[in-house]
Amino acid sequence: MEQPSSLSPLRVGLAGLGTVGTGVIRLLEQNGKLVEQRAGRAIRITAVCARERHRDRGGDLGGYAWCDDMAELAAHDDVDVVVELVGGSDGPALTLARQTLAAGRGLVTANKAMVAHHGMELAQMAEAHGCGLRFEAAVAGGIPVVKGLREGAAANVIERVYGILNGTCNYILTAMEASGADFGESLADAQARGFAEADPAFDIDGVDAAHKLAILAALAFGTEIDFDSVEVEGIRQVRAVDIAQADALGYVIRLIGVADMEHAPAETRLLQRVRPCLVAKDHPLAPIAGPTNAVVAEGNFAGRLLFQGAGAGDGPTASAVVADLIDLARGESGAPFSVPVASLVAAAKADSGARESRSYIRFMVADRPGVLAEIAAAMRDAGVSIQSLIQEGEANGDGGVLVAMVTHTGPVRNVRQAVAMLEGSDSLVAEPLVMPILRN
Repeated sequence: MEQPSSLSPLRVGLAGLGTVGTGVIRLLEQNGKLVEQRAGRAIRITAVCARERHRDRGGDLGGYAWCDDMAELAAHDDVDVVVELVGGSDGPALTLARQTLAAGRGLVTANKAMVAHHGMELAQMAEAHGCGLRFEAAVAGGIPVVKGLREGAAANVIERVYGILNGTCNYILTAMEASGADFGESLADAQARGFAEADPAFDIDGVDAAHKLAILAALAFGTEIDFDSVEVEGIRQVRAVDIAQADALGYVIRLIGVADMEHAPAETRLLQRVRPCLVAKDHPLAPIAGPTNAVVAEGNFAGRLLFQGAGAGDGPTASAVVADLIDLARGESGAPFSVPVASLVAAAKADSGARESRSYIRFMVADRPGVLAEIAAAMRDAGVSIQSLIQEGEANGDGGVLVAMVTHTGPVRNVRQAVAMLEGSDSLVAEPLVMPILRN
């Protein structure tokens, strides 16, 4: 990409004028002088593109060139960098990204799904055409965790990266803690307050968190993005009774994405998991409430680093977008994933069953003699050692009695085997729930 002189503004084409797009416009209008001082040059939106040209967006867009087609935006003579805020892993957003980079223009995106699925291709294109690719806003909204891993912790071997990566799930789980309500009621409350979509599956089934985790893992470990290898489980099965039992045991429940590496003699293996976990109340992630995100990175010299803040919203996400624009305005367009694409490792998927963990296991069982003995036999035969056992005396609304246990540390596959042995048993009135206990 041809670099304008140091006094020339960085000219930005903005694709998508939803809440984040209009937030970017407001931020540059309100903080324009500050941004110019920190970037060393002005940053100006010169062209925009959106679906509905005449829709009222709460401001005057007459000063910007309007592009009816995103291909026109990517090739616009008055654009140095394109900001993609359209969304979606494929389709128009991906086409725009490819066209922008192929034209030698920088690309800033908040599109976590696109980066998780196509990040390697886009990074190769950016490298080949000598232009910047930045995606701070794609992970954890306004939290500078991408920059933190790529730059601030660059001197460290990152041993583990994990955190609360979805604000919708965190809002629901902490609302269940506060109110004692069950999952369905808390989800409806989140939707009414605007913290959950009308179709919340992408969030509550863990897919959104998995996209972010795949990006973080690539940054932390220098590996190729491998979204397909992320093991994903959402929060649909978590009940109010699980929240209460966790509290009694000294824990809270959070949806946690965790990634770490195994360095074996023959190959490097990467484990990526998203699932609800029990988190000790003295852990730094335990107090994270509402729609907040938090990421922990453990460096071999820096120790535990905690990044915390708003994980979504027009203001925080716009802040991350403009931070990326400032980098590009300064000429800082290094490798998107810390190192050149050719240096990224194609890590094999680690066997999660071989990992050792303590687990919380909850059964809803028929209220009759012999059920507890059946569960205990399955645990024994699978080699699961039980640390503590909880049994409620009365059936709840679905006709089941709660039996919950905490295991001693042992292989994850043993717990899976025990649960599999009980599959189809007439003693169970609901599917069991297994949640690991996050190690400190």
